[in-house]
Amino acid sequence: MEKPSHLVEFEHMVLGRHQFSSTKRRHHEGRMERSAYILLSRIRVQGPMSIGQLSEAFLLDASTLNRQTASAVKAGLLERIPDPEGGMARKFRLTEQGERELDDERAAHIKDLDSVFEDWSPDDVKTFAEYLQRFNTSVERLSGQPWPRS
Repeated sequence: MEKPSHLVEFEHMVLGRHQFSSTKRRHHEGRMERSAYILLSRIRVQGPMSIGQLSEAFLLDASTLNRQTASAVKAGLLERIPDPEGGMARKFRLTEQGERELDDERAAHIKDLDSVFEDWSPDDVKTFAEYLQRFNTSVERLSGQPWPRS
């Protein structure tokens, strides 16, 4: 008999495939790249962050984050500012354009999800969200990398 985690593994793999397909579609529609969406979302929730803080939060090399933040700055989504707490490292914060584009991207994600859930009851969607949050917080506990929730 298969363990329930085998079923979760399979569905998790399929979910990852759907995310990739939607990423390619979003790119063709001129929507925000997944990495920029995640980066901007984290900065919005946590506030201005330095490369070091981003590196720690995402477990990514500073060089990767330098490329991602440089691209977001060039696109007008982020700006570099002095540390509001007086530290030496400069931090990144969302620009007004970054706020607008992140709001637009989030609205597009929600619209996509609404079409997926069109034949689900509101209670089923809420329960699914609760299980996803429980799953994510368990992963975050094991990795030691919690995602701030507002």
